[in-house]
Amino acid sequence: MAFRKVAGLMMGCLGLSKQPTRPVPFAENSGSLKIDQTVCNSPRIKLSDGRFLAYRETGVPKNRSNYRIIVVHGFGSSKEMNFMAPQELLDELSIYLLLFDRAGYGESDSNPKRSLNSEASDIEELADKLQLGSKFYVVGVSLGCYPTWSCLKRIPNRLAGISLVVPYINYKWPSLPADLTKDDYRRGLSRWMYRVACYTPRLLHWWLTQKLFPSSTVLDRNPAFFSNKDLEVLKNTPGYQLLCQNKLRERSVFDSLRRDFMVAFGKWDFDPMNLRNPYPRKESLVHIWQGYEDKIVPFQLQRYVWNKLPWIRYHEVPDGGHLLIYDTAVCEAILRSLLLGEDSPLYRPQ
Repeated sequence: MAFRKVAGLMMGCLGLSKQPTRPVPFAENSGSLKIDQTVCNSPRIKLSDGRFLAYRETGVPKNRSNYRIIVVHGFGSSKEMNFMAPQELLDELSIYLLLFDRAGYGESDSNPKRSLNSEASDIEELADKLQLGSKFYVVGVSLGCYPTWSCLKRIPNRLAGISLVVPYINYKWPSLPADLTKDDYRRGLSRWMYRVACYTPRLLHWWLTQKLFPSSTVLDRNPAFFSNKDLEVLKNTPGYQLLCQNKLRERSVFDSLRRDFMVAFGKWDFDPMNLRNPYPRKESLVHIWQGYEDKIVPFQLQRYVWNKLPWIRYHEVPDGGHLLIYDTAVCEAILRSLLLGEDSPLYRPQ
């Protein structure tokens, strides 16, 4: 039973891979840009280490944009996630959105040496290859926030602004007080999850792909993990693309998910709560967006992070769960706050 919960939480709660229908993207390719389209349907850029990253562009064309934003997807997701920004807003503010498959996801090559540093490096190199300019915005979602924290640590000078949307909490961060987490069942589960992924990968792979017993909540709309608002989103979601058993039988998919999870929940080389404000003159702003009813990441921990880092702007969606990024109104508020500094009173913590 414990193993079932561990596997279920690991694979079923940290991100969606197939969201409601997304807008049709445009294509804009520079003649001088080296793009690989020989083995996949999406454009890809070649990184300095030889790996390829696949990406998708939407919003207004890059050469007509006022704002350029890189969206970093979460666990088990991909560049095909639907960032629910209204097209009217993208046109009004002239926003260009760049979504990409992180290493090992979708149509991007895997990275056996994945690390906090490599995730930030991939983002910076992607921005340079696609000529986004000296500064760009980053929006990280769920587990995709660990690359975003790494960007804040390693390349703050490249960031025009940053939003961490329902950022997961690593219980190994030294600054998290024991009295705040001792009764949090997620802490114990995260430890089990990490140990299983680290020391018994073959067992985990078998458990997630065998057919004798129901192995996880991968395909379930489990109210233990999702709020009422989340369940509404899932009603319009056809299913999981990367996390279905057929995909998990592909060892390359499983290994990439496992490596991503281990970097996210392993020991970091820095503690986010010890970061100093890299923007004392407010030349860029950092935001955290949290759902009050999030059952994956409790709002109490997020508020603690905010209190430790008061230079971060904290927003809390009263009825929001872990999938609040798929709420059009919230998504618009995220962008207006990030780009224009407009903070709606609806999302001030009570």
